[in-house]
Amino acid sequence: MSANRQIYRVIFLNQGKIYEIYVSSIYQSDLYGFIEVEEFLFGERAQVVVDPSEERLKSEFAGVQRSFIPMQAIIRIDEVEKEGVAKVTDASGSNVTAFPMSFNPPPKGGNS
Repeated sequence: MSANRQIYRVIFLNQGKIYEIYVSSIYQSDLYGFIEVEEFLFGERAQVVVDPSEERLKSEFAGVQRSFIPMQAIIRIDEVEKEGVAKVTDASGSNVTAFPMSFNPPPKGGNS
């Protein structure tokens, strides 16, 4: 691996799909419970064959400088030697389940 460039593979769950992206920068966010990812890496290959899954991700993250991913959505983060193909796969039929969360705020104390 080159000494000056780190590459991370981030796998996370989003709206029933498993996203696998490659980034150069990742860190804990100032927003409690989030991971920040920056410098998205997409294959800039001179190939005739185009991967539609990677192209979909490329267009989805076009213009995005930084993304905040909830910690409970993170499946795995790996530091890798070289970037792979970014992809989105369907989570149904896999053994990945979203962490149960309540979107309702807890009741205010004692004012019943």
